[in-house]
Amino acid sequence: MKDMDDIFKNNKELERYANEYLITEYNTSKNTRDSYLYDLKELAIFYNKNIAYLKREDIQEYLRKLVNKKARTKAHYLTVFNSFYSFLVKENIIAINPCENIKMPKLEKKLPEYLSVEEVDKLLDIKTNTAYEKRNKAMLEMLYGTGVRISELINLTMSNIFLEDKMIKVFGKGSKERIIPINTYALDCLVDYLQFGRSALLGTKNSEYVFISSRRTKITRQAFFKIIKKLCEEAGIKKNISPHILRHSFATHLLHNGADLRIVQELLGHSDISTTQIYTHLTNEKLESEYDKHPFMTK
Repeated sequence: MKDMDDIFKNNKELERYANEYLITEYNTSKNTRDSYLYDLKELAIFYNKNIAYLKREDIQEYLRKLVNKKARTKAHYLTVFNSFYSFLVKENIIAINPCENIKMPKLEKKLPEYLSVEEVDKLLDIKTNTAYEKRNKAMLEMLYGTGVRISELINLTMSNIFLEDKMIKVFGKGSKERIIPINTYALDCLVDYLQFGRSALLGTKNSEYVFISSRRTKITRQAFFKIIKKLCEEAGIKKNISPHILRHSFATHLLHNGADLRIVQELLGHSDISTTQIYTHLTNEKLESEYDKHPFMTK
């Protein structure tokens, strides 16, 4: 398979898009940038020519070849392609965006999985005797108590913790900065880890990162995913679990308890409130479930 350098040689417009738009103007995260470029690389390999000048029929043909892909995946490809060709139109490289008038695949609205308050209590009820246990407890409490993404948590540095103010500063998608309050219990677990766990994990090494792995480096997303899966099994939680489920639980429980949608949007770092609004469907489901439990209410 061709590497990106080879593809850039035949696709100078794609190279400009990567460097001028994705990095400078759009200010995407590395993960998003890599994802967009990977999809465009596949398109370039498929046609083996400069993709800047593809026609609408070419894009439709490529989407048809994705017959075994889910609608959400096809929609993602179309979003990526549309972004690329919109850039080319804006730069007067092409006159018409070939993605215009191509219908977006119909997406089934998938509600996020979340834990009940009882399940969260079970998950968070773990021992804190060792340095590893103190770290795991602090990470779980921070995920549930602040709603941060796991990527934001593992990249949290010591300089971005403000214990006296009960705040942390994180950098979300597109390197957008936000300040998030920490509840008292999560703060206590964090302090306990910092005082009695982190130095034991670091040994003689130094690190700017808060949460340290057994290798004395920043803990990875994959490593913590395995930890949380194991803890859920031990707690008897049967749901398909991931660190992100605690973020969903944080948002859902806040809204269940009457929090303002705009506040939850700010805490989660959503640029568009429609992203946050999906959690209102979960609160509506909860209300309907409670309503159905009491037949007298339907009379």
